[in-house]
Parts: sequence; structure tokens; C-alpha cells
Amino acid sequence: MAIFYNQATLSYRGGVTNSNITAGELLDSVAVTKTATARTYAPGDLITYIVTVSNNGAAAVSGVTITEDLGAYEQAGQLLYPLEYVEGSLLYYVDGVPCEPPAAAADAPLEVSGIDLAAGSSLMLIYAARVTGDAPSGPDAQIVNTTSAMCSCMTEPATASAAVAMESEVSLTISKALTPLTSAGCSRITYTFVIQNTGTAEASAEDGVTVTDTFEPRLTDLSVTYNGQPWTAPDNFAYDEATGLFSTGAGQITVPAAAYAPATDGGWVTTPGVAVLTVTGTI
Repeated sequence: MAIFYNQATLSYRGGVTNSNITAGELLDSVAVTKTATARTYAPGDLITYIVTVSNNGAAAVSGVTITEDLGAYEQAGQLLYPLEYVEGSLLYYVDGVPCEPPAAAADAPLEVSGIDLAAGSSLMLIYAARVTGDAPSGPDAQIVNTTSAMCSCMTEPATASAAVAMESEVSLTISKALTPLTSAGCSRITYTFVIQNTGTAEASAEDGVTVTDTFEPRLTDLSVTYNGQPWTAPDNFAYDEATGLFSTGAGQITVPAAAYAPATDGGWVTTPGVAVLTVTGTI
């Protein structure tokens, strides 16, 4: 859409007078709509996009080029693409009828060219894109990708965008270490459990995170800490000296969400949230 103005000039007997200024609106006949089939993403996910390009004018248009920017954004002086077109996934419909799709330039950005649209007709493109490691990361991150349609009869591209948010999730791992590695009977040993969260959401008390372990050899005279603070039984944990079964209370362990920062060479650096549980006892 563009606004245009013009004014007439009347000259007579060496004088000049101007008319009023008229304003008009020039509407492009081509319109674009776009939908993403997913609401959230994680690296490696496939997202299907549906793009409709319509000719709402009274005349046919030819030579239309459709460009998908694959969510391109600049970071640290580099142009990054959070999406990668899945080659061969393009489906093409004209007025609801499946047709052989035109050639698509699969390199970023994705481009489909040489399209003709009769007056009042529309075409639909359906294609898949994979989320790359350059997708924005963090609790407020999202991929916004834009499709544009342009031809010589248009003053500016018709565009439509779709936004998909990063999935909010808890993603925990646990590792266990023993010190010392060599010990004699009746000595003290310590098990250290490191719990890491690489997700965008905190593991809260409502998530009911628990750690269970059966110590062999069995331990006595337990001393337990969580993030450096002493724990007591039965408020925080339970331990059966007869069986060696140790378990933390449901909801006693919480783990912060990961932190995300742009990498200097492109992409993102993830710093996991961490919680540390130690159990010391006599063997």
C-alpha cells in the first residue's frame, strides 16, 4: 500500500495559481498470510509453515518471487539463521489443487520465483524447517521469520511473519562422585551429587525432584548438605541403615533455570543451573 499526492498548476497572463492537493491510495493486489504449526521450539525440532499468497486484484500478476528469511538475525557481526529449510519438503497448491512446486533455492534465504497468479486466485506453500543451534535461547527467546512476495507491479513487498517461542521446560541431569576413591573400613567417605538444569524453567518444589540411592557398602552416621547447608532427617531426607536406602524428600531439591548468552563466534552459550547434594558417612 502506498499513498500518492499530486497538484495541478494553472498559468495565465504571467501569473500562476495552484489547485488543491489530491491524495490517493495505491493498493497492492498481492497479499500474504503465514501460520506456524508449532507454538514452541527446541534445537533440532521440525516446524511446518503454511504460507498463502493471494491475488486480490482484477488483473493477473506474473513473475512473483516469494522469499522466506528463515528468521535471520545479526549477532556479533554475523548473520545467523535459526531455521534451516528441509530440502524437498515444499508442497505447492493453486486454488486448493496440488501442483508441481517451482524450483526452490534451498540456500538461506529460501526463495521460490517465477510464479504467475491469475486475478482472484491464490497459492499455498507448505514447507518444513529445522531449528538450528543458532536459534535464540532463553526464557523470552523466540524465532520470528518473515515471508515476502514481490513482483515488478508492486511498490513494496507484501509480507507476513510468524513467531514461535522457545519451549519452557525443565531439563535435569545428575552426576555422582566419590571421595576418597580408596578407603579403609570404618573411614568416612563422601558422595557428591551434582544436579544440572539446562532448561529455560526452574525445577521448583512443585516438580517434586528427588534423589534416591542405595549405598553399598552401607553407611552409618550420615552427614548431609544441600548447596552447602546442612540437612536433617526426616525433614529433608530419609535413610535406612539396614538397607542403605537414601532418599531426599519430595520438593526439597530445586534447581535454577539455565542462563543463556550470545557466543562471540555466533550461536549461544548455555550455563546450566546447578544444585549440589553431599552425603558423608562411615563405612
